[in-house]
Amino acid sequence: MVEITAKISSKNQITIPAEVRRRLGVGASDTIAFFFTQSGAIEVQKPRYDLESIFGSVPALPGESLDFEREIEEATAEEMQRVMQRMMRHRP
Repeated sequence: MVEITAKISSKNQITIPAEVRRRLGVGASDTIAFFFTQSGAIEVQKPRYDLESIFGSVPALPGESLDFEREIEEATAEEMQRVMQRMMRHRP
């Protein structure tokens, strides 16, 4: 068994040592999971699933958009145009 230690900062944060990151296969902005075992030990692992790893794994519903961000931008632009037209009509 290999022991690698890390110090807890005054903000209760730790820097995960490079060897641990390498063995877990994680890097900056990745997520890690803490598992509490029956014996009271804590295991640190890369989560089996995270949002990024399952993105796109469920197909869109029939008739639903595949580019939701584009639809939001288009709807926002249409609403802005509608509001501006209404403002112009009610202008003194």
